[in-house]
Amino acid sequence: MIKSDAKLKKLSEVFRMNNQKLVSEAIELLRDEQPFTGAIGLLAELYNRTTSQEIKSSIEAFLNDIKDQSAVPEVMAQISHGWKTETTRMLVASCWQSGLDYSSYSMEITGIFMSADYATAVECLTVLGESAHALSEKEKQELLDYIDDKQHLLKPGMTDLALELKSMLA
Repeated sequence: MIKSDAKLKKLSEVFRMNNQKLVSEAIELLRDEQPFTGAIGLLAELYNRTTSQEIKSSIEAFLNDIKDQSAVPEVMAQISHGWKTETTRMLVASCWQSGLDYSSYSMEITGIFMSADYATAVECLTVLGESAHALSEKEKQELLDYIDDKQHLLKPGMTDLALELKSMLA
């Protein structure tokens, strides 16, 4: 990803206009540009505040289609930001939908899994399932130990999902 304060400022201005047509066009134009730092954060912020399903769908499609591995740290930063549950779930889903490698963030994703609502936890489970093959036995054991240690964080009804995650890592 490149750093471009000018592009980030311009995108931010378009997103603040709340003109659905201009916002949708700006998101589409992002597909043709070299990825730049901060764009994912602006997209997450917009997704978090908009009520437009069209804009939300456009953001989801854009994030699901990202193929630049350098975007992974920014996506993870946004997942940890503390957005609305729906926004966090969409960001986690984009991890596996994009096909990018999130294996180096397996512990963070497991932490999110342990305290998430059911739908977000299912998305985390999918990301971890896609990453499991890239983890060493030591990393898998660390995740299993973490799950056992943090079992008390699980919300009601999440035990079966945790067991499924453990079986994928074992």
